[in-house]
Amino acid sequence: MSSDPPPAPTLIAFVAHRRVARGRRDEVLAALRAREDVAGALVFDAETGERVEFDPRPDAKLAPSVEDAPARGVGRPKLGVVAREVTLLPRHWDWLSRQPGGASVALRRLIDEARRTYAERDQVRAAREAAYRVMSVLGSELPGFEEAARSLFAGERARFNSYVSDWPADVAEFVRGLAAPAWNAPAPGADA
Repeated sequence: MSSDPPPAPTLIAFVAHRRVARGRRDEVLAALRAREDVAGALVFDAETGERVEFDPRPDAKLAPSVEDAPARGVGRPKLGVVAREVTLLPRHWDWLSRQPGGASVALRRLIDEARRTYAERDQVRAAREAAYRVMSVLGSELPGFEEAARSLFAGERARFNSYVSDWPADVAEFVRGLAAPAWNAPAPGADA
């Protein structure tokens, strides 16, 4: 197991529906600081579609990013194990206590099995949520937004593409890229 930190996320910045920067946090910040029209800049994580907040003004301090956060000391940090609280009913704790290796081993095994079993479904859900997250910020006032959102969650790629095709090119390209893994879902009503 590697203890290397995860790579810094790629960010993407928009000003008035135009992509103005893409890259690591410091690169996007430098690109925004070089512009005069950054008052309405919106910055997103290019993979998850989550908004990233920081102040592009030249005199503002750069807020620490997630990758700069100190490692937690509880658990077994060198192995990547982090202790957190789990709340279960007594019957769940009873079952876990009877499992070989104890509760932690049983929970890890159950989670790994669920991750394998539902990997495709989780990828589709995450892609839809990421695309919708960006759509609701950048495209909520664009024509066809509601129809595009409905078709995204219904798994109707052609309809989705037809609605976002009238949007500004940079916005349409970004949401299509985020939504791409969502089209792997089986057709509604199909048996898996």
